[in-house]
Amino acid sequence: MNNSLSKKRSIVRIVLMVLISVVFGFGLYSCNAQALSGDSMPMPFGVGAGVVMSGSMEPYLSVDDLIIVKKCDKYKVGDWVVFQQRNMLIVHEVISIDYEQGEVVTQGSANDTADDPMSIKYIKGKVVKHYNGLGKVINFLKSPLVAVVILAFAIFFLVKSYKGENEEKYQQTAEQETEIERIKREIEQLKQQNSVSAATDEVADSSSQPGTNE
Repeated sequence: MNNSLSKKRSIVRIVLMVLISVVFGFGLYSCNAQALSGDSMPMPFGVGAGVVMSGSMEPYLSVDDLIIVKKCDKYKVGDWVVFQQRNMLIVHEVISIDYEQGEVVTQGSANDTADDPMSIKYIKGKVVKHYNGLGKVINFLKSPLVAVVILAFAIFFLVKSYKGENEEKYQQTAEQETEIERIKREIEQLKQQNSVSAATDEVADSSSQPGTNE
């Protein structure tokens, strides 16, 4: 039972440490990416995620939709692509692309006019998946207050796990010491009983020996 409890605690600690590392790592990476390079959507493995902030792609994409963006070598007309203007990410549809000139023209499906031509290199990637309304959850989880609360709970349960184990070890040690003391007392009692028994046998032997006449 102790081994099973110990394994469960080890699993819980690993999960909590991973959670702490992910929250810290993602926050640190995002802050550095935005502060150092001005990148509003870090894509370390060629894949990123973002939340739609405007209705320019209605009715296909709405505010607070979550989009998954993948970097590609080639783009084509009809692709929904993400590009960055200043510190703001924009997702629009490709309406024309010229690889010889290295330019692309995009337009929001709800907009009346197309965007100005821009270099293809400014495209961060194309939308490969989108989830309606899930961006609200992402924005909530990304808020500093929620991150602090998650870290606080993770650290609390991690410390509690170690504290509980230490208390168990202390209790086990106390029980072992109590058992050792009990065994010592039993040994002493047995020694005393053996001494009394030996003395009784000696008295019995002496009284059983025949007397001598003078």
